[in-house]
This record gives sequence, structure tokens and C-alpha cells, in this order.
Amino acid sequence: MLLILLIAGFAVIGGVTHASMAARLNAQLTEDLSNAAQRVIGQIKRQFSPNAPSDPTGQQQLGTLSALYLQGNTSFAPSYTDPKNPGRDSIALGASDTEQIERLASGATSSLTVDRRLEIGDYRVLVQPVTLTFGNGSVVQGVLVVGLPLDEVRRTLGTLDLSMMLVSLGGIVLIGTLGTVLISRALRPLARVSAVASAVAEQPLEKGEVDVAVRVAPEDAIPGTEVGNVGAALNSLLDNVDGALEVRARSEARMRRFAADASHELRTPLAAIQGYSELIGATEALSDDGDRSLGRVREQTRRMTELVENLLLLARLDEGRTPASEPVDLTRLAVDLSRDFTVAAKDHRWKLEFDAEHPVLVTGDEPQLNRVLQNLMSNARKHTSDGTTVTVGVGTTADGQALLTVTDNGEGIDPEFLDKVFDRFARADAARSGSLPTTGLGLSIVKAIVDSHGGRISVESEPGRTRFSVRLPLAP
Repeated sequence: MLLILLIAGFAVIGGVTHASMAARLNAQLTEDLSNAAQRVIGQIKRQFSPNAPSDPTGQQQLGTLSALYLQGNTSFAPSYTDPKNPGRDSIALGASDTEQIERLASGATSSLTVDRRLEIGDYRVLVQPVTLTFGNGSVVQGVLVVGLPLDEVRRTLGTLDLSMMLVSLGGIVLIGTLGTVLISRALRPLARVSAVASAVAEQPLEKGEVDVAVRVAPEDAIPGTEVGNVGAALNSLLDNVDGALEVRARSEARMRRFAADASHELRTPLAAIQGYSELIGATEALSDDGDRSLGRVREQTRRMTELVENLLLLARLDEGRTPASEPVDLTRLAVDLSRDFTVAAKDHRWKLEFDAEHPVLVTGDEPQLNRVLQNLMSNARKHTSDGTTVTVGVGTTADGQALLTVTDNGEGIDPEFLDKVFDRFARADAARSGSLPTTGLGLSIVKAIVDSHGGRISVESEPGRTRFSVRLPLAP
């Protein structure tokens, strides 16, 4: 915008200057034309009256055109002085130029000034009726034609325009450079404030356990200026965010501690309930209703035990403990689990895709990685209809990572639920048609284990195809 204003300003100044100079040069040319006419008349009088006084206005300008028509006859044919040969006599005009001059002179009753393009160049021509009185007392009526070249005026205006253009361009460059430097210097504090905001925006605030220690420098957070007000407000906001994150972190830590403690404390009574139910079933003679009720107790105890174990595992993973570091053969894990599910879950078809000649090795905790694949396969079984084909794939990616996939050709996941599949206690019962009960923690555990191993898990789903992909660093 500043550049546009500068260009517009220089254009206006240049236009006004050009118009003013053009008016002045045209006025000067008109005056010179009048003087030239007087000199021509003086020269004519001296030719007929040698005693006539000399012309005080001096010599004619180079390139002056002149012609005189007395009482309708050509007394002095149109001619001009050649500016390229100052010492040469006047040169007669060509036929075309002579014809134009004669047309202007014919029938002239008053002074007329016009611009004409002649073969010898562009001229300003004065056509003026004159009355000549000679020394013998004779009076003659005639028409005087005098012209001066326009080249000098146009050359002067062209030089002026070029000079103003160069000056304007230099001024724009100079002012633009200085303006850029000054604006850049004035905006440096704002850039530093923006850098602080960008640094905070890149923090993983969703994890909660983040220390937002970055702040706007004191010199950029002094209230009273626009930048200072913004810096001070940003520092206040960051203080509030930092405090809120600390409160959230403490609350989540207490919740994790509570979940771990409660789960740990529940393991003993649940084990006792499971044991006593098994003992009653083995030693007591129960009715059919009693057997069914005792079976329900065992089933619910098993589910409760599974939930407690899952909560304990999540609590340990949330503590950020580094997993064990040992070579793990993903191909062997996939083979073993595929055999187990083929036997235990005959209501589904299980397929395995891998390269037997190239085992895929990663570094990590084998039981946890086994849990990852087991949960993904169990999830596919629970949430798809009988007869669904589940394919387990093991391989590597083009960028050198281990790739573990579990793909089924079931009904797919509801798009509205897809971004929540890894949330804790998220249940996809409305999205998938399986009927087996779930705790809603299986995929949360999978993601937590994969994250702790420096990997990444993703899901893509559409009707007829759902794929979970786990990428892990290959073992060195």
C-alpha cells in the first residue's frame, strides 16, 4: 500500500510538472514565433527599402520557416533555414509542404496559429494578415506565414520526463528501502512476541504434562504501547495456562494413582471370588439355576479381573516407564497368535501374510508387543460378524520401519467414531456389528504401548475394509 501511494504521489507530481513546463515552453514558442514574424517583415522591408532600420531582435532561429503572399501572389516562396547547415542559404520547401502552406495562407483574414506535420518536421505555424508600407509610400496587403520547429520543445519535455522518471524511481527505491528497514526495526518486538506464541503453539499441550516456561521478554511486555500490551497480555495468558496445566497434571496424577491403587486392591478380592466360585462349583451340588448363577458370577469376575488388569497396565504405561529393550521377532508373534486364533475363534477366517525368508525384528518388550497384536486381532473378532476374514500382515515400509497390519472385510467403522477409536472406554458397538462384550480399553492399551516403543498406529476404514497399521522402528 505504501509503495502504491508513493507511485501515485510521484505520478501526480510528474504530471503537474510536465503540464506546467509544457505550458511555459508553448508560451515561449508562441512568443518566439511572433518575434520571428517581425524579423521576416523587417527583412522584406529592407529588401525593398535599403534605408529601413535594422531588426533589433537579432538573427532568425535555425529551422525557421517563412513565406509571404502579397495580394494573392507568392512574393516570397516558402523556405526554411536548415538547422544542420547554419551557414547555408534558405532552402525551398518541397511541393507537398508548399501546398500545405498555401492552403493555410489562402483566405486568411485573421491571425491563426496551428501545428503541422511537414516533410521537414513538425512545426508550429503562424498565419498572419499583414499590411506593408514601403519607402515610396505604397501600401500592400498580404499574408505572412512563419513557422518554428517543435523538436526542441518535445526534446525538452522528453528530457524532463526521463529525468523525473529516474528521480521518481530512485526516490521510490530509497524510500522503500528506508521504509522497509524502519518498519522491520519497529516490528522486531512484535516478531519476538509472535515467536513466543508460535513456540507455545508447538507444545503438546494435549498431553497435559507440559511446562510452558517460555515467556515474552520483559522489554517487549511493557504496557503502554501496542506491542507491549500484547506481550503483557500473552504473558498473563501463559501464566494462566501454565497454572491450569499444573492443576490438570496433579489431578490426572491423582486419578492414575487412584486407578492403580484401586486396581491393585481389587485383585485380591477378585481372586478370592474366583477361587471360591470354583470351589463351590467343584464341591457343592447345585440346582440348574444355581449352576447358571454361579457361571454368571465366574464370567463377571473374569471380566472384572480383565478390566482391573487393563487399568493397572495403563497406569504403568502412563508413568512413562521405558519398556524393556530386547530383540522381538514380529513375524514369530504373528504366526503364533494366528494359530491361536484359528483354533480359538473358528467363527472367523484367519489369514497370515509375511515373508518367511526375511523376519521382521524390532527392539522392545515382547509381552507388550504380543499384547498389541493380540488386542488388534481380538478387536477385529469382537466387532465383526461371523465368517469375516481377518488378515494379519508383517513387513517393512519404504522408509525403513517395521509394519504390522490387521485387516478385516467386515462392516467398517462409523466415520463419526473413527477419530475416537483410541480413546479410553470408547465403545464401537454402534459402529461394528460384533456382539461380544468389551471394556473399551483394548485399543487404548495398544496405542499406549506403541507410543512407548516410539512407534505410530493408524486406522483407515470403509464398508468392507478396516485396517489397523502399526509402524515401529526396526532393530539395528
